[in-house]
Amino acid sequence: MSSILLLGGSKQQVVAIEAAKRLGYRTVLCDYLPDNPGQYFADVFYQQSTTDKQKMLEIAQLEGVSGVLAYSSDPAATTAAYVAERLGLPTNPLKSVEVLSEKHLFRKYLAGHGFPCPKSVPVAVGASADEVLGVLLGEEMSFPVVIKPTDSSGSKGVSIIDAPDIEKFARALKTAAGFSRNEVLILEEYIEYGFPRVIGGDVFVVDGEVRFWGLMSCLRDYRQGGLVPVGERSPSGLSDIQETRVREQVQALVTSLGIEFGELNVEIIVGKDDVPYFLELGARAGGNMIPIQLSDLSGIDLVEANVRYAMGDRSMPIDFCGNGLAFSTYVLHADRAGIYRELRVSPEIVGHVYRTVMYVEPGDAVEPFDGANKALGIVFLSFDDEAQLEDACETLGNQIAVEID
Repeated sequence: MSSILLLGGSKQQVVAIEAAKRLGYRTVLCDYLPDNPGQYFADVFYQQSTTDKQKMLEIAQLEGVSGVLAYSSDPAATTAAYVAERLGLPTNPLKSVEVLSEKHLFRKYLAGHGFPCPKSVPVAVGASADEVLGVLLGEEMSFPVVIKPTDSSGSKGVSIIDAPDIEKFARALKTAAGFSRNEVLILEEYIEYGFPRVIGGDVFVVDGEVRFWGLMSCLRDYRQGGLVPVGERSPSGLSDIQETRVREQVQALVTSLGIEFGELNVEIIVGKDDVPYFLELGARAGGNMIPIQLSDLSGIDLVEANVRYAMGDRSMPIDFCGNGLAFSTYVLHADRAGIYRELRVSPEIVGHVYRTVMYVEPGDAVEPFDGANKALGIVFLSFDDEAQLEDACETLGNQIAVEID
């Protein structure tokens, strides 16, 4: 029986372990958390950090694995590529995965290879607000600007600053540093939107070509700053011209980086004149159960596809260019710290809910939603058409709510 090394056993990653077992693979799981749920599904479990590349390599050699998968995990994506490259297993180039995994490297790559990108500069953790403001002025960057960690995902640690205010800069630097592992932050100009929502979702690459187009657009809760996505909707709402330009840029970047296979998470702002700007092209499946949402929409099991391709099995057809069906998700979240009591769904929207996944139970302590890791659960919805979807998305935050004491 062939074995697969799975890096991460969170609630969202259990589906990959289950898919691997369905396919008949022996599952070897690594996760540093002692209470991760994945350990109860895997055949073998090691309580080890998935960012420890050398340790993961040793485990992979010991277990004789035939593939490595960091499903829906940014921190472990480079580890998976490192281990697979060292062992001659299926992988994308480690150098390319490293570029996609750290924002300052990604911005440098985009600028150096002719892709549209905002003016940006890396900033070391520990730099003072005065120093950072001096950098901004020296680079002739205009406000608003964004400060964020370079190696985190899920919009964690991101701040937007609209004026040269020392106190705001100090708070933003502290927030970003709290989510930084590599101790490098990035300061970049804010991109003005030409299309009102960030384009998100996932694509899947086969033999260097994007064959699955799961482009959606992000829902935001502006009552909590609007930085963290609270769902994805499809169709995205892009015009034909905008969608074509986004697809052209995604394929061009995939080709430039030499990406051969696998699911990639996309975040793009369509700016003025319909120019697409990359926020992210993550070398892994998206969080917030995006692959499950896209599997529902397309009828193609993307979780299974991730496992198969990591094991070198490219027999599964992945072609999908959209079908016009109207779907969305809504990420359950708290606006303050407290105790979760219950989920409330209005009678007007309940008929559109076809799946609810909860990460918490009544009585659990919850925290304010400032990153995807603070999600309380996800509600999946379907609609008759795009017009009905548009109407519903305007009020989802009022129609679906969690009660917090």
